[in-house]
Amino acid sequence: MLLPRLSLLSTLLLLFFWQPLAAQVAATKDQLQFFTANWKGERFPDGRPKVSDDLLKRVKNISLEEAWGVLRSEGYHNQYEGDWFVLRDDQVMVGRALTAQYMPRRPDVEDPLKEKGAAEGRIGGTNSWPIDMLTNGDIYVADSYGKIVDGTLIGDNLGNSIYAKSKNGVVFYGSVRDIEGLEKIEGFNAFVKGYDPSYIQEMMLAGINVPIRIGRATVLPGDVILAKKGGVVFIPAHLVEKVVISSEFIALRDQFGHQRLREGKYTPGEIDRQWTDPIKKDFLSWLDQNPDKLPMSRKELDAYMKSRTW
Repeated sequence: MLLPRLSLLSTLLLLFFWQPLAAQVAATKDQLQFFTANWKGERFPDGRPKVSDDLLKRVKNISLEEAWGVLRSEGYHNQYEGDWFVLRDDQVMVGRALTAQYMPRRPDVEDPLKEKGAAEGRIGGTNSWPIDMLTNGDIYVADSYGKIVDGTLIGDNLGNSIYAKSKNGVVFYGSVRDIEGLEKIEGFNAFVKGYDPSYIQEMMLAGINVPIRIGRATVLPGDVILAKKGGVVFIPAHLVEKVVISSEFIALRDQFGHQRLREGKYTPGEIDRQWTDPIKKDFLSWLDQNPDKLPMSRKELDAYMKSRTW
């Protein structure tokens, strides 16, 4: 028999994560707290981690490479996805993930989900239900399994609603329609796998605020998204502060190193290896002389540098 071969933990997790399908459309607060247990800060009423607006602003100024590098150093190797169709590739998008999982339609799963959604007071098509839950600063992130034709999760009507609620945009492992209309929504952005004039067919919503896969990345509700024309990085909420301060420090090091290379004070070999004590001393002096270049407080920077091995 199969069941005895499963570990107790595997069985419990299987039952735990399928509970939303039996009980409700969206994950419960307890479930959200379970799979984002490393986050110790503020949460939304639904249980999603609520990374501060101040940190979101700082995330906007770091590079994909810096964020990716810090995440990998922490053991998170599956947080990036590239190869996107981007509505506005000159516009950086940062926000907190509200996730949705879509699957090919199966009536015996979809019908009770729709009934449950109606009982919960959800109205309209199921692809509008996650939109109704958006708050300011959210990004609607959906796994629609790469479906392009008949897989368009939104058009310009839903796009306007998304922007009105979140002042942000979407990341879809799938497609959209009404590109011209979406482009008219000032401030809205979309990172998707394609677009098509067709409308959504033979797809069903399987869960809201559940763990999802976006290409090569695993995404949890409340992850902070950094989306630029080079791709998208999904930062676990509990690592956002570390990613920000580490990335900001790396950027300061790079500014200092580039300046000194242009001045001819050091060689590339000196800058690209472990810094000597004289270079470190020069860098600290440079920080004192350029306080306007610091994206963080000097107190925060000094605390960070005490734990850094350079």
